Amino acid sequence: MGLLTEILLLPLAPVRATAWFAGRIADAAEEELYNPAPLMARLRELHRALEDGEIDEEEFEAGEERLLLAIQQRQDPDHPSPPPVTD
Repeated sequence: MGLLTEILLLPLAPVRATAWFAGRIADAAEEELYNPAPLMARLRELHRALEDGEIDEEEFEAGEERLLLAIQQRQDPDHPSPPPVTD
């Protein structure tokens, strides 16, 4: 019965493959969306800029607050949305 089913469903293979690829892309996008690693890297860069004197304490605190809120949002989706983090 399995072989007969596969033969009958063969014309739908492109649709099934497209659905499978779409699912993998959605999984990868979701993982990237909730991954805090890029924000942690930006937080480390912000600390480095403060230590090197490239930014002052006020700029550092504002940037740190935005990044920490964004990290918290990624870890807890029910938390209120932070302001957008821009480069």
